[in-house]
Formats: sequence, C-alpha cells, structure tokens
Amino acid sequence: MGYVAVKGGIDAILAAEELVKLGRLQCHSELLQIDQLIEQQRMAVDQVMSEAGLYDEKLAALALKQAEGDLMEAGFLLRAYKSTLERLGYSLPIDTSRMKVLRRISSAFKNIPGGQVLGRTRDYTQRLLDFNLIEEIRAPESAFQQPKATTDMPKFSRVSDLLRAEGLLTALAPSEQEPFDITRDTLKFPAPRSARLQTLARGETGAMVALGYSSLRGYGMVHPTISELRYGKVPVEFLHPLTGNPVTIGQLRVTEVEALNHDYSIVGRDKDGIAQQESTNNNEEKAEPLYELGYGLVYGQNERKAISMSILDRAMDIGGDAPSSDQEFVLYHIDSVESSGFVEHLKLPHYVTFQSSLDRSREETRLAYAAEARKK
Repeated sequence: MGYVAVKGGIDAILAAEELVKLGRLQCHSELLQIDQLIEQQRMAVDQVMSEAGLYDEKLAALALKQAEGDLMEAGFLLRAYKSTLERLGYSLPIDTSRMKVLRRISSAFKNIPGGQVLGRTRDYTQRLLDFNLIEEIRAPESAFQQPKATTDMPKFSRVSDLLRAEGLLTALAPSEQEPFDITRDTLKFPAPRSARLQTLARGETGAMVALGYSSLRGYGMVHPTISELRYGKVPVEFLHPLTGNPVTIGQLRVTEVEALNHDYSIVGRDKDGIAQQESTNNNEEKAEPLYELGYGLVYGQNERKAISMSILDRAMDIGGDAPSSDQEFVLYHIDSVESSGFVEHLKLPHYVTFQSSLDRSREETRLAYAAEARKK
C-alpha cells in the first residue's frame, strides 16, 4: 500500500514539473532569449549574480528564465550550480581605485575631485508608467543625446581620502589575517569582518534593505551619509602559474559604497582594530568626534543593496541590542537559500508530525471533558 502511494507521488511530482515547462512554452509571445534578459533585464540579472555569489551574466539569465522571473529561486539555482564547480585558486584582491567608473556620486560633498558622474540611473525620473513601452519600436541611436566621448578614462581619487588627510577619518591599516572563506567553513560567532562582508555581499537584497531601513528608522544607531557610491568595471587579476606574475583575466561590474558615520561614543580602536567606546554617553567632553566608514561591495549595479550593506557592516561593527547590530540575527536571516528554503519547506508533507499534534489535542480535549464531568 505504501509503495503504491510513493509511486503515485512521483508521478504527480513529474507531472507538476511538466506543467511548469508547458506553461512557459505555451505562451503566445516570443520565447525569451538569454541575450534579451542580459540586455533588457540587467538589474534582475545583476541581483541574481549578487545573491548567488557567482559572476556570470549568461548563467544568471538562464537561471532567471528557468525560474520564470523568481529572483530568489534563480539565485538558488545559480548558487547550487556554483557548488559543483572546481576551484582553481584565488584571484588577487580587486583594486577598486582602478575602476572604470560608469557612475559616481557623493551625498556628503557637492563638489568632489573629478566631479559627480550620474551615469545610467532612474534616480531623478518621475515614477510614472510609460505607456509608450506597450507598443515600443526600436529608435535610432541618433534620437538620443549621446554622452561626450572621452579618450582617456579619468582617475578619481576617493572622497574618503580627503577626510583622512584632515584626520577626521580613521586611517586604513593593512590586515595580515587570512580572510575567512564562507564557502568552505561554517560561520561562528563572533564572525570576523571578512566573513561578515562576504555574507552580506551575497545576502538577499530585500532582507538587507529591511534591516538597513530598521536602523535608519531608529531601531539601531547607524544613519550614514554616503561619502561615495561608485559603479563600474574593475579588472580581476590572477597569478600566472608559471611566471608568478599577475595576469588580468577579466573584468567585474561592481557597485561600491563608502558610508560615513559620525559617532561621538567611539574614542578609538584597540590593537586588534576593535572599536572602543565610552563607558557612558553622558560625558561627551571626553569623546572625540571620529568618522567611521561602513562598506558595501556587490556584483553588478545593485545600489540599494550596496548601501544597505554599508549600513549593516557598520551596525555590526559597533554592536548593540538593535536587530541590525546582531551578527547572528543579520547574517542568518539575509541568506536567501536558508530563509526561502526554511519557509518553503512548510509546503512539504508534515502528515506524521501534524497527526501527532492532532492526536495530542484530541486527547487533551477528551481529558478536559472528563475532568468537567467528574466535577459534576
């Protein structure tokens, strides 16, 4: 009897999978091509790459197509594929000062060295539906205002370096500590900053925005000003196995955010780089006004997530009782595979556990009626 039920379940599951394929293929419009997704749904592709922790536009677009636009499912698919890949080695740390900048803004200063570069953004447009897109036709490039061509890509100094030069921002100190690899080792708390940044970099965008927003609303101490937001391409270098010399093997599109936080309660750092705070905030005369940076770096153009990452990085650095400052709370709940898997497992059969719960409830009810009957 049990064998028959299992066979029936497998048939139903296979039929359900066929319905998914059939539903997509029976559409009346042209089937989506991978190139279409990369070129016209680039923000979704970037989000999938970011949350999967794998930079590959074609595979991210494929996952998005297979998942029928479900970003979380697409990220799950791509991260599962990543786990099957052979690891050839580690690239050298990318140097974002060498970024080919496509967009660069600062909320802290209007006039920054090199100027602000708005680039491709919808930040300043009105949120009105464009009904012309329903029957859109391809327009010639001449119909649009073309950006001025530049022969040499300008190099932009960092806004944060200006503050460091004035002594208002803590100087960067190189770390000799081997970075934690979250793909090889299990997170333990307190997690080192390298583990926190890696986990944040592939966190689910919506969850990170919600936690960052909670800090801005007062459920936390971090409400930063964006020193600099950059979006562009950075070269990736790998040490040649024979010569040992660095060789550029490709480019990554990334969004980088440095967010300034002015915290009077922090008076410095110890020899391990841990922020030292006043034992009380009531005596501000003893505190030195220091700016600290929260940092965000994510794949693709994903500014909302990069800003949220910079908020959460800083919030976890200073600690506290707020949800956004709790390492375990943040790092476990922003993982899309963990969170979606645990929520969606509720759809799987729980026949035995629920039957047990039902039996207990019925027995408790029976005993309660019996007790009432004895009183009478």
